[in-house]
Amino acid sequence: MLSARLPRAALAGAIFTFALGACPSSSIAPAPRSALQDTALIRQDITYLASDALEGRGTGTAGNDSAAAYIARLYTTLRLDPAPVKMTREACPAEFTEGFRCAPPYMQRFFAKSVAAAHAGLPSSLPTQNVVAVIRGSDPALANQYVVVGAHYDHLGRNAFNSMDPDAGTAIRHGADDNASGTAAVMELARLFAKHPTKRSLLLLNFSGEELGLLGSQYFVEHTPVPLDSMQIMQNFDMVGRLRSDKLLVYGVATATELKPLVDSVNSAVAHFQVAAIGDGYGPSDQSSFYGAGVPVLFFFTDQHEDYHRASDVASKINVEGEARVIDYSAALIRELGDRSARLTFVKAPPPSRGPGGNGAWFGSVPDMGAVDVVGVRLAGVSAGSPAEKAGAQKGDVIVEFAGMPIKDIYTYTDALAKHKPGDVVQVVMLRDGQRVTLTATLGKRGN
Repeated sequence: MLSARLPRAALAGAIFTFALGACPSSSIAPAPRSALQDTALIRQDITYLASDALEGRGTGTAGNDSAAAYIARLYTTLRLDPAPVKMTREACPAEFTEGFRCAPPYMQRFFAKSVAAAHAGLPSSLPTQNVVAVIRGSDPALANQYVVVGAHYDHLGRNAFNSMDPDAGTAIRHGADDNASGTAAVMELARLFAKHPTKRSLLLLNFSGEELGLLGSQYFVEHTPVPLDSMQIMQNFDMVGRLRSDKLLVYGVATATELKPLVDSVNSAVAHFQVAAIGDGYGPSDQSSFYGAGVPVLFFFTDQHEDYHRASDVASKINVEGEARVIDYSAALIRELGDRSARLTFVKAPPPSRGPGGNGAWFGSVPDMGAVDVVGVRLAGVSAGSPAEKAGAQKGDVIVEFAGMPIKDIYTYTDALAKHKPGDVVQVVMLRDGQRVTLTATLGKRGN
């Protein structure tokens, strides 16, 4: 999961608000096979991905490449279709043909370019890959629509950058929960649906570069092999291996009008979790990239713990049976969303209400953390109902001046924002299609 210490997570306003409860039971059926029958396979996947041999799966490392190959081998065994992934000439110069595949099946090669890494003195461009596969839908009328199922497989590797235990130096940050657990969930869902597909197709995505700023998912959204408007929903899994007291956080329930009742009814029918429902589609993981592009999202998360971004996040601490229950719950949702005749109705959900405890000023921009070649801050999105949206800011705008202060990068931007308080009226200068646009915004209040 993208660290709360990175600016993007903070500026996205990722705060937890709980809405407990469930609707009456429904007749929704789970997938034909249960993940609880496959706990040994789930444990095997997590144990390998979080092993010393892969050294924490840092983006651009051999361990990261090995993890991608491991995922692809499963997709090969299941005989899933490789998606006709798009890549840039930079990623595949030798065999470039109109932007399509020049990599092994299931691999979408790209260069992870991180503003945060560059600021920390690390390489700003790292060769890596997303892993992409398709389970074709059973209904010819719906097979060209997709339920997207995703998780990032990268972690911190041996790098203390963005870790919570910098004193551990080059110790391996294993990332068993973050996010071998989410990767294993996607792999298990591939097993569950390979022989029993939904009417719509499933698009299985395993992202790299998440820990550097959601880079893999942003790259995929910008180079998607299928139209964004063909995506019924994106379900994301990040840190789903530490279920405690049956508490499951689910982001994005307000990103389509039909989602909250569906999340509740499926939970009542097959899971019985204490669901903490968060309406906002933005948050510190890869669903944000899809939500910013107009796709409804759900993000499953079993909450923070003391091993987050530390070398102590190891496979032996994973609650595999609990994770299997999360997978079965999501599988029931996938089947309902994949088989229903109607499309979901996308809603640009407002962020969570902002409580009295926070004193910081809030603008509501969602920075693009991969925009390393931009002077200023390019926006990957704008929170609904935020001061930025009310002022007229748009996705793709580049902030170059904030309240009279020149903005060169995310760090000068956060410094400028920190000089103000809620209620201040500021002028923000954007570059939009090469033209300077001046907006006037009344800053809001950041919550806890």
